[in-house]
Amino acid sequence: MVNIDPILYIGISQSFFAGLLIATSKPQSTAKRLMASWLFLICFELVFALVNSNVIEMYSFYFTTFTYGPLLYLYVIYMTKPDKKFNRYSLLHFIPFAVFFTVSVIFRTEPLVRDLRSFFVPDKLISLRIVYGICFFLSITGYSVLSFIEIKRHQDNLKNFVSYTSGVLTLNWLKIISISFYLAYLIMFILGGLNMIGNYIPFDPYFVIFGFITLFTFVYSFYGIKQPVIFGGKILQNEEEKKGTEKYVRSGLKEQQARAYLEKLITFVEAEKPYLNRDLSIHDLSQLTGIPRHYITQILNELHGKSFFAFINEYRVKEVISLFKDPKNNNFTILAIAYDSGFNSKTTFNSIFKSLTGLTPGKYRQKLTGISG
Repeated sequence: MVNIDPILYIGISQSFFAGLLIATSKPQSTAKRLMASWLFLICFELVFALVNSNVIEMYSFYFTTFTYGPLLYLYVIYMTKPDKKFNRYSLLHFIPFAVFFTVSVIFRTEPLVRDLRSFFVPDKLISLRIVYGICFFLSITGYSVLSFIEIKRHQDNLKNFVSYTSGVLTLNWLKIISISFYLAYLIMFILGGLNMIGNYIPFDPYFVIFGFITLFTFVYSFYGIKQPVIFGGKILQNEEEKKGTEKYVRSGLKEQQARAYLEKLITFVEAEKPYLNRDLSIHDLSQLTGIPRHYITQILNELHGKSFFAFINEYRVKEVISLFKDPKNNNFTILAIAYDSGFNSKTTFNSIFKSLTGLTPGKYRQKLTGISG
């Protein structure tokens, strides 16, 4: 039999102290409280698993997992909308947890899901086992998908407000965690299924999850502690809630005024080159031009057919090409020129440059000047 006690001890200590650190850090936010709650729940589950396997059986199946999906999803929601107040209706997500916790207590002495090899044994509890298994799978799958969609929506929405990429803003680490979270449970479901139909796995597939949860607490707490409140939370939240063409219809901006704003915006950007600021946001440009922020979004999307991100980075690419043409810059590296032109990321620069020119920066410079690298 596999001895997982060392993994459990490591996971318990890591999740407890990480949860304590986040719960006592300042300033507090709903997202931080949700993260701390998740880490404490992981700690409790690992403690229960340790007691269950070494001292006394406290429950007949795992029920804490029904909180993981909701907590991940709610964390994403409140991280991408930092000014959003916690809504008590969010507690409805935890109804399955409450139900299966109650069932676990009621059937504590029954061999409900203790041995997957007897999962489909036609006894009086088979219907309950099947319902539990289906709900378990749907909970993990549904909330993982919802979390991924929310992060993707947030990343797409950012392009209307900032001209740069940053892990702090894009939450790529959280997207990776949400995908890994689901894949780990998917592996457990597959291994569990093999055990149910033929006893192909010589250990409890849930051991895989204990190992993953221990690793997960390290990664989740490491990035979660480093993650500050997302820039412009109020701006992003308000604009995201007003998505769609109706917001432009109701804005009251006439076409003639819109075109005047667009001309003013383009003239200012070409003359003053605000795009050289690597951290330029739509809020900054609004203050510099005197054009209301939501009007900038509207005129760029409707009249120019571009997001704020695309609009600014096109000028940065033009600046790079202009610097390539100047012999004074022949001794500078491509990356140095990109940074001088307002880019703050090598990956973003390469991707945008190739999408606009059809060539990599290196090949474009070589074709233009004969200089490589």
